[in-house]
Formats: sequence, C-alpha cells, structure tokens
Amino acid sequence: MQSENHNYTMSTTKTIQSALISVFSKDGLEPIVRKLHEQNVTLYSTGGTEDFIKNLGIPVVPVEDITSFPEILGGRVKTLHPKIFGGILNRQDDESDVQQMKEFDIPQIDLVIVDLYPFEKTVASGASEQEIIEKIDIGGISLIRAGAKNFKDTVIVASVNEYSLLLDLITEQNGATTLENRRLFATKAFHVSSHYDGAIFNYFNTDETIYKESIAGGQILRYGENPHQKGFFFGDFDAMFKKVHGKELSYNNLLDVDAAVNLINEFKTDGPTFAILKHNNACGLASRKTISEAYLAALACDPTSAFGGVLIANTKIDLATAQEINKLFCEVVIAPSYDDDAIEVLQEKKNRIILVQNEVELPSRQVRTCLNGLLIQDRNNITDNKEHLKTVTTTEPTAQEIEDLIFASKICKNTKSNTIVFAKNGTLISSGTGQTSRVDALVQAVDKAKAFGFDLTGASMASDAFFPFPDCVELAKKAGITAVIQPGGSIKDELSINYCNENNLAMVFTGTRHFKH
Repeated sequence: MQSENHNYTMSTTKTIQSALISVFSKDGLEPIVRKLHEQNVTLYSTGGTEDFIKNLGIPVVPVEDITSFPEILGGRVKTLHPKIFGGILNRQDDESDVQQMKEFDIPQIDLVIVDLYPFEKTVASGASEQEIIEKIDIGGISLIRAGAKNFKDTVIVASVNEYSLLLDLITEQNGATTLENRRLFATKAFHVSSHYDGAIFNYFNTDETIYKESIAGGQILRYGENPHQKGFFFGDFDAMFKKVHGKELSYNNLLDVDAAVNLINEFKTDGPTFAILKHNNACGLASRKTISEAYLAALACDPTSAFGGVLIANTKIDLATAQEINKLFCEVVIAPSYDDDAIEVLQEKKNRIILVQNEVELPSRQVRTCLNGLLIQDRNNITDNKEHLKTVTTTEPTAQEIEDLIFASKICKNTKSNTIVFAKNGTLISSGTGQTSRVDALVQAVDKAKAFGFDLTGASMASDAFFPFPDCVELAKKAGITAVIQPGGSIKDELSINYCNENNLAMVFTGTRHFKH
C-alpha cells in the first residue's frame, strides 16, 4: 500500500489544453480567461459565463455542442451529462478509459473553473424558501466533486479565492501543473463542497442531537495558551472588529476580548461604563456620567491587575479618557468608536491593540471540547433585571441597593465560578473568582476589598449560585454588606433568609443560576 501511494505522488506534470468554465460570479475571471486563450486552451462554457467570454472577444465552445442537449428546466440542468463528466473523470493512464473516450467522442477536460450559487447569502438575506431552494447548486457541486476526485489528471478551481493562485501557476509554469498543485486545488475544492453541504444541512436540520459546523476561514496564531502549544482562530474577526492599530492578537488576547465583549454587552443600554479584564475576569468596572470618570473608577478597583489587561467601553472613547489610558500598560482597548485625537494618543504605544467593535450578533450556542467530543449549550442570554427580583426578607432593598444588586449580578454572571461580587454606587469593589467553595470566594473578595482600601459598609453582594448554608450571609454581614442577590433554590434557603431577617439584611432571589466554568 505504501509503495502504491508513493508511485501515485510521483505522477508527471500535465499541461492544460482544455477548460470548462461555468461560474455564478464573474469577478476576477477575465485575466484567467485571457491567459488561457493566450496559451491556446480550448474553452467550454454555459449560459452567462459563455456570454461573458464571448464579450471578451475570445472563442468559446457551448456545452450544448458537446452534449447535443440544451439547458433545460429553467437552467437547473446544464452540465449534467456523461460527455461532460466523462471528460473530467476519465483516468488518462487507464487504457479502458482511453478507449471509451474515443468510442463515445468525449472531449478531455483538463481544468474546471466553477463556483456555487450563494446559498448562505440567500438564507441570510431573509429570502423565501422557494428562493433558497433554487440556490441549492446541483451541477456546480457535481463538477467540483468530479474534478477534485480526479485530481491526478484534472485541475479544479472551486472558488474565486483561488483565482490568483491559478493565474500565477499557469503564468509561471506556462499552463502546466504538478500533481502537488492539483492535489492542493482538490483539497480546497472539497473544503468548498463540504462547507456548502453543511450550510444546506443546517438550514434543513431540526434534530438538535446532530451537530455540523464549518468555518470557511482560519487564522494561525503565534501560539496557543502557552508557547509550546499551536494556536488557531476560526471565525470572522473582521466582521466583529475594525483593527485600528497594534500587533496581532494572541490566543490569550482573543479569550480576554471574548470575555470583555460578553461582559460589556450586559451594560449596552446603560450609561457610560468601562471594564478592565484580566484572565477573562473583570478586575475593574464602573458606570459614571462620563466615560473618563468610569475608566478612572474602574482602574481604582484593582490597579495592580489592570496592568497588561484588556480594556473595553460601552461608548465612544474621548481624548480625556485616552490620555488616562495611555498612562497604563494594557494589551487591548475596545470601544464602539473613538475621537480622532483619542486614537492618536492611544497609538503612541506601538504594540497596543486598538479595536473598534461593530454591531454583530454573537452565536446563539457555545461550543467547547470535552473528553473525546464536544459540549454544546445555549448562550446564557438572561440578564437579571428588576422584574426578576423577588424580595425574600422583611428588609426591602433601597433603590440604590437594587441598582447595585443588578450591577453586581451582571458582573457575577460573567465571572468564573464559584464567585462572589461586591458592588457599591455603580462600581465593582472586589470579587472572589474561580474558587472551589463559595465561602472561599467571599473571603477572597473581602480580603481584596481591604487590600485596596475599600469600605464595604453599605455595599451589595451578588452570588452566581444559591447558599446551602447561612455562612456566606453571616460573613457578608460582618464585612458591612447590606443587600444580597442570589438565585435561591436551596432546600435550606430559610436558614439564610432567617439570618438576614434577624440582622436587617435585604436579600432578593432571581430564580436564575449563573454558573460559568
């Protein structure tokens, strides 16, 4: 078997003498057609592509002249004919194939250039089902698979993205291609066809136990989470952000940017809000009358952790804010817009990444690897608000405490579990993150608040999950907390409620847990 594969890859180069061209989009096609004509390649084509080539003043043979059969069914059937597919699929080193090509007068087709109807764009446009169905390509996908399967003898170009590669090859190699060239084109073609079929399947599929995902473009990162790990990003980063300045984003940068976007989305409709993140968790967050004031308040939460962090604002960054940011070493700055003079200031640091965030809907599902497979879940789209709150204590939270409870809950939802968050007057005071017990998270938050000189008297506390025992509210009371928000749902809720009632703490239940692992 090894010997057979070895011999297969040693096949000689082949010169293109004939080409079938049938494409939906004509963008970028002209220089290829002219180069093929210059190299005396016989061109075959159909419909609009045939007219396009004729209008260039270049001779072209209609496919109907080969098949003796016209396009039928409103163009649904054009190239589906043995004389077309025989010309593509024949094995030039197989004597039986060679004889049948002669017997049935089948022309050799060395190059196939084809693209597919824009199915995904049609779906995204909100078109009717009838219009969508008509954009399911049949002939094109068949030509792609045929050309790719027979890459030993045939060149298949299945996307406008490969036009420049083809043009360079036939120019530099005078119309010749190597097996390595043809195999590369086949690989790219199978990527096109599998992605296309996946999109069609996902349009029809209603079975949630079947998962297919294909992302057309990927980016090689410098490395993964650590330098010894390879790293890649698959997605359309440019749709989400306009990169204004700075170095390439790293794997860890992207994780922090993802966390930052999810967090700031909770404050999308709030007043000026600024967040600072480190290792996917907020180390500073504040809402104020101006974005400059919000930044300074967020920085004061934990200026130590802010060093080397990711900064994000929910509104335009102005010059005053940029001047303050410029005093801090930070990896990434994100905002929906910037004043021009703010950009000039932020660009003073060569490697600082400056991103303009676009309005893009995030995926409705989250996917991560688990064991030898995947875990998939719906995105946590519930943001606690006043309508969700149920006061379970005799002491009612004040209006300011309700604002702070909601504020803290938004942060809590986007912080690694187990977590406790303290907030006061629209400011993150401190948090305990990623602890194995809720008590440990609370103690960590208290210690951190003290370390940075914050007074917790009158602060509000959020927990991502319920309290099975009253120990957390006991510790919170001792620290100065006056209001608590939590999901509730423990069979021992009454223990915490009773303690709050006896000690004049206000506590509200939301009914929604916000674990984040």
